[in-house]
Amino acid sequence: MTDEKKNSAHLNRRQALMMMGAAGAALMTPMAIGRDKAFAANADATGQLVLAFSQEPTVFNPLMPHIEVDEGLYYAVYDTLFDFDPDGEFFPILAAEVPTVANGGISADGLNWTLKLKEGVTWHDGTPFTAEDVKFSLELTVDPDFRSFRSTGYKLMQDITVVSDTELTWTMSEPFAPMAAILASTYIVPKHVFDGVEDKNATILNTAPIGTGPFKFKNRMAGDHIELEANADYHMDGPFLKTLIIKYVPDLNVMYTQFKSGDIDVIGLQYITPDHLAEAETLEGKEVKVAGTATFESIGLNMTRPQFQDKAVRQALYLAIDKTSIIDALYYGVPTPTETYMPQQSFYYNDSLPKHEFNIEKANAMLDEAGWEKGSDGIRTKDGVRLSFTNSTTAGNHLREQAQQFIQQTFAMIGVEMTIKNFPPAVMWGDYWMNSEFDSVVVGLNTLAGADPDTSDYFMSTMSPARGGSGQNTFAYQNPKVDELLTKGAQNFVPEERKAIYQEMQAVMREDLPFLPMFQYAVVKGWKDDVTGPTPNVNNRIDTWNVRDWART
Repeated sequence: MTDEKKNSAHLNRRQALMMMGAAGAALMTPMAIGRDKAFAANADATGQLVLAFSQEPTVFNPLMPHIEVDEGLYYAVYDTLFDFDPDGEFFPILAAEVPTVANGGISADGLNWTLKLKEGVTWHDGTPFTAEDVKFSLELTVDPDFRSFRSTGYKLMQDITVVSDTELTWTMSEPFAPMAAILASTYIVPKHVFDGVEDKNATILNTAPIGTGPFKFKNRMAGDHIELEANADYHMDGPFLKTLIIKYVPDLNVMYTQFKSGDIDVIGLQYITPDHLAEAETLEGKEVKVAGTATFESIGLNMTRPQFQDKAVRQALYLAIDKTSIIDALYYGVPTPTETYMPQQSFYYNDSLPKHEFNIEKANAMLDEAGWEKGSDGIRTKDGVRLSFTNSTTAGNHLREQAQQFIQQTFAMIGVEMTIKNFPPAVMWGDYWMNSEFDSVVVGLNTLAGADPDTSDYFMSTMSPARGGSGQNTFAYQNPKVDELLTKGAQNFVPEERKAIYQEMQAVMREDLPFLPMFQYAVVKGWKDDVTGPTPNVNNRIDTWNVRDWART
């Protein structure tokens, strides 16, 4: 296809919107939803803040498999040992200091660790926090009887020893460069709530979480909101709010309407959709900012499905996605096209990957050559496998739903049948996602642990729950070369040398395409102008990373 033809293949915004069904009233009509009566029970209105998410936090034990929205709750209720600030630097939380080689917390060879903890920290139920809680949390991640969200790194920790209530040590079985970043994303849970519990997967944390964080869990109205109250005994500055309401609003148009009307104080995941950006910037009494994040949007493929075993199929599907039209027509050009999972702000980003091409003619030729023949119904088959599959995402996310409709039509142009099958967030991102029960998904993922480039938990072959592993490899992706590079990168502590390793890995995955990358998120964040504290942080998964600092003026 000539350059002229390729350029004309992209639809103008009006044509693309018509194809995507953007004029459908059902997608665009806001519902009228007022404040819950429960809100009125708070005596001090100025000390209350309503934070909205389009998905519902449902996993309250942070060491169990979860998604980003659950971390929106975790940052309020639990604490990590330390965390990343927006500049990618560590700062201590439960730790008295961040262990380094310079302060003696890590030996020069990276094998021996000493962790010192703050004194005087208590759990929300008044029980003292000690090194025993940290030891228990770290060991729980690799307990064969526990359904852990991640084993990467933890399984290398040996001889975890409690020296005192505020100090513990351990030895690494081998050097592991991402260990500090993993600890920065490990929420510590209370050991005492597991005492006498037969099933460690079923504790009080599942329904009424207990942490050391700035807010205590008060109550939950399933499908509507979670109410948190200030922890007066918090060990850091803050909290500066009496009550934090996490409100669940699955329809993004409704969420924006509630932000406009003032029912929502801070609009979080999935934020203000770009089609509302121009108006949002004019709203009186609101702060609206476009911020980059480490999350990328993709069509994720379940690699256990026979439809996706042939790399030629995956490559043809990628050729049949008109990313330019989707980004321009639906997202108003706000996000940035990407070819990888690595954020473009990262030191490890590979900027020399092949650029995506939308080319229906080339996609058809590729499938013809690979032996996928069109049947009487126009759908291709090979060796008894039909190029037909479902695609799922969050019901109510109107931008993704419109993108699905567009992709469905361009896939049909190459003899591929994609059936849209969407679910409410709690269903979509529950076992259906975690256990790889889907065929394909439209999903946004942040696969990094803070600023570290390791993605073993998402792409290592052994990290697939569907294949018997413990991790987040829900694509069930297996590639020996990727495994080799992940192992090599994790054992190297020299940034420049690691950079070459992770750039090679991005090139391998760009060729292999276990997911079809579309864009890196640039999201439109918004809050009332009397709210202080919300700060974009590309090194964390969700807004509430510093909710301890949020306040009303």
